[in-house]
Amino acid sequence: MTNHPIPKKSLGQHWLEDQASLERIVELGELSSTDCVVEIGPGKGALTELLVKEAAQVVAIEFDNFLASTLKQRIKADNLEVVNQDCLDYDYSRLASDYSVIANIPYYLTSNLLRVLSETDNPPERIVLLIQKEVAERVAASPGNMSILGVTVQYYYQAELDIVVSAGKFNPSPKVDSQVVVLKRRPEPLFGDIQTDLFFKIIKAGFSQKRKKLKSSLSAGLSLPKITVEELLNSAEVSGDLRPQQLSLDQWHQIYRSLSKLKDQLQV
Repeated sequence: MTNHPIPKKSLGQHWLEDQASLERIVELGELSSTDCVVEIGPGKGALTELLVKEAAQVVAIEFDNFLASTLKQRIKADNLEVVNQDCLDYDYSRLASDYSVIANIPYYLTSNLLRVLSETDNPPERIVLLIQKEVAERVAASPGNMSILGVTVQYYYQAELDIVVSAGKFNPSPKVDSQVVVLKRRPEPLFGDIQTDLFFKIIKAGFSQKRKKLKSSLSAGLSLPKITVEELLNSAEVSGDLRPQQLSLDQWHQIYRSLSKLKDQLQV
């Protein structure tokens, strides 16, 4: 029983069993013998087994009680710490400031986990995640295909896509393929004059009705007269007829600078 855990559908457990894919994920982490790495959802420990050979410390955060309690029986390594906890509630401030996160995570976790890792007071320097291919493409999207997730992650990290891992390489097989996304923390803030809460309030308003034109979604999302929004978009040199997914981060910054003149009205 200990060596053959049963995957739980309720926890989105799909265990990667392809050795070449596992090795590529570790390689993308660019770990050294002094590094601390966090693995989220280690499962049976196939990735953990490789990580403990490359890093000084591996912190494996596992929500499943049985998997957490038996991981050290499967992976015998002095540099492995197992934490039986929800990764969204974990205190990342206790880690070294230059730690990395490397993981094959349940699909349902992706957006919330990336938000938590991006916004924690001690964010990872590097994140290597194997996630649903469609979501990986959203994270690393270019203007034309942007989303709140893409804008949020790219505000904090440079995003690159790597290998696609077919569904058949997992046990059990998910219904879709997966892809590795590599996130490198920006060494300096992307924009130096940002009040982050207001910036993301504007972005959420912009995407609140993403099928509509920007001037309409911002007007509705921020409770501002459309004529006011149109004037501010003109001053930002961004067309109000664009859809939010068409905008670059620089254009969102221009909109922020223009709309921030009304920050008292926006109630952040």
